Amino acid sequence: MNTCLVAIIDGARARFLTLEPIENLLDESNCHLIEHKRLLNSAKELQGKELWTTTKTGRNQGAASQAHAYDDGRENHLNEYGRRFARAIADEIIEFTQRQSIRQLVLVAEAQTLGILRGSVIPLLPNTLNVQVITKDLCKLKASEIHEYLAAKNLLPAHKAIS
Repeated sequence: MNTCLVAIIDGARARFLTLEPIENLLDESNCHLIEHKRLLNSAKELQGKELWTTTKTGRNQGAASQAHAYDDGRENHLNEYGRRFARAIADEIIEFTQRQSIRQLVLVAEAQTLGILRGSVIPLLPNTLNVQVITKDLCKLKASEIHEYLAAKNLLPAHKAIS
């Protein structure tokens, strides 16, 4: 089956899940999401001196004890880390689509990350891939909760009630 890939992304991590049949049944309503891989954006996980030499930014003491402001470029570095993370996500999605014949991608990301992904990931994806985008942060949910949410949005088949 594996024709649907769900990518759940926030600024710090990306989770990749596929829709898999339960007990080898081919009925789509008897499927659930299985997580295959996780990527971490190490720049978002690191804080303070783990990422920068000093934790203070934008000011310096002059010779006459007068402080002056400056831009130390941290924002540019953080943007570059975000672009690199987005590229790693694109590479992973492309690998999934090639390895498992993925035809549908459900891309769920929080707003800021989605802005980066739209510019750097979506143009790299194969034209044959049906991409659906949702602006939402679902990274902290369990796979079953993600499935329920996406089924309610009619992006995945809902589970059949067990009788």
